[in-house]
Amino acid sequence: MRHLPTLLMALMLAAAPAAAQQLRVGYVDMKVVLDRAPQVLAGRDQLDLEFRARNDAIEFQEKQMKVMEERLQKGDIAEDSRTRLERELRETRRNINRQKEDLRDELSFRRTEEVQKLEEQINQAVERIARDNGYDLILSSPVIYADPSLDITQLILDQLQQEYEADQREGSQR
Repeated sequence: MRHLPTLLMALMLAAAPAAAQQLRVGYVDMKVVLDRAPQVLAGRDQLDLEFRARNDAIEFQEKQMKVMEERLQKGDIAEDSRTRLERELRETRRNINRQKEDLRDELSFRRTEEVQKLEEQINQAVERIARDNGYDLILSSPVIYADPSLDITQLILDQLQQEYEADQREGSQR
């Protein structure tokens, strides 16, 4: 018990440099990273190619539907033909709506899948920037407030750009 004051003093002296050292904090706006990272943009282009044929088919069906609607508006067709055309128009409209919903769902799923693949790479880029620049803590959005001077989003985007370019060079050498 009589060594307690000495022990407390030793602990305080040991903790003093750590307390005196200022904590270095950075902030990453993940929305900006996910909007601008070259890996994300390339993934979007890939998804556009993947889903373009289905989207074009839907657009073609919409044009056919418009022609049917115009034909009905003219009113110069027999009643039985009109009934058949109205039925075909309803079926086409339902089919288009179903296809659009399926396409939207699948595209959303694939976007999420692509972002999850990139999450690891983004996290590694953040860790690398933090270590290389002496950050003790990196926060990501959403946060209630972050001073703009803490924002290291551009550093992360630059790192991801370098990695993307390296991957492209490596891919072209294969």
